Amino acid sequence: MNTYKLIGPFKQVLPMTGLPLNGALKDEQLNVLEGKVGILLQGETIAKTGDFDTLLNESKIIGAEVVELDGDFVALPGFIDSHTHICSSGSRARDYAFRNSGKTYLEMAELGGGIWYTVTQTRNASQKELEAGIAERASRHLSEGVTTIETKSGYGLTVDEELKMLRAIQAVNEKHAADLVSTCLAAHMHPKGFEGSKAEYLEQIGSKLFPILKEENLASRIDIFVESGAFSPQEAKPYLEKAKAMGFSITIHADQFSTGGSQLAVEVGAVSADHLEASTDKEVEILAKSNTIATALPGATLGLGCAYTPARKLLNAGACLAIASDWNPGSAPMGDLLMQAAVLGSAEKLSNAEVLAGITVRAAAALELTDRGTLAEGALADLAIFPCNNYQEILYQQGKLKPAMVYKKGQKI
Repeated sequence: MNTYKLIGPFKQVLPMTGLPLNGALKDEQLNVLEGKVGILLQGETIAKTGDFDTLLNESKIIGAEVVELDGDFVALPGFIDSHTHICSSGSRARDYAFRNSGKTYLEMAELGGGIWYTVTQTRNASQKELEAGIAERASRHLSEGVTTIETKSGYGLTVDEELKMLRAIQAVNEKHAADLVSTCLAAHMHPKGFEGSKAEYLEQIGSKLFPILKEENLASRIDIFVESGAFSPQEAKPYLEKAKAMGFSITIHADQFSTGGSQLAVEVGAVSADHLEASTDKEVEILAKSNTIATALPGATLGLGCAYTPARKLLNAGACLAIASDWNPGSAPMGDLLMQAAVLGSAEKLSNAEVLAGITVRAAAALELTDRGTLAEGALADLAIFPCNNYQEILYQQGKLKPAMVYKKGQKI
């Protein structure tokens, strides 16, 4: 039923429309609607934005519900987190303390930590327990204005355990207000106990797991960790080519500690290359000349104490930059997308337009979603509404200013 709803008046509305997908952005390029602004919803989508009083008169004619706001508010599209690992079990607080005290990854692994600890905990969890954890994290994200959340598997590392994770993500997506976008990361690492080479493991995943993903519609995206401790570009390429041939979209964990992943991402036509903390000028140029979106993950930088993704260089070279949280129990446990994006902006000298585009319209592109990330007519009515009179306050307060209201598909959360 296409019921109308008018929300406002807002001091400012940022539709995030009319921006180029690639390259640097100046704040002057932002379309900022100011004064007394209204947003008219039709069911789950945006009907129009404009002068509140004009829309109020129109609302009386069409019988729209009116949600009149008392106070100063700024509206943006709901945020999009295009890279998370919120399907997992267990805390890695001990690892965090070990790492900050100077222990290496190998030393932590020998003490029972590292990614394998999370794999063990996730394998030990039931699907229902995983669902509860996903729902809790998704609810926190939603309360902070994140209305669409990419969610990876990758802590199962067997066909059955990966299916358990992806079915848990699917089950939560069917009942949670936030939209979850599933990605299969069965190629997170070569699992302990697998009797065979890395190439043989990838072959098994491709031949046994991929068809079930298609059959059950569990994921349309395939990810792989291309890194010296995980899979080489040479090992990853046949796996990704098989995935593409089967109709999957590709994304890659690339250039986190060493290079090679981003070049592979471009070669195989990946939608995005995520991390990029180790990318040099060579990789920046390769990405900028491609259609592959560069995704910065400042949460991993804050968790590991390493360099930031060279966001400024990527934008200046003409790349499309998305910003995501990498929320995971190991390297990025915070999961606060807005705070991380604001800190990345300060560290890399990004304009407000570049940061906000990175968690809205450009993040939508990283997930190949064309129905969100803006407040354009026909887009999903996903809104993050902040209690202020100037959009600049949102990043200025570095994540401490949280939304007063969040709408998902036209419904107040």
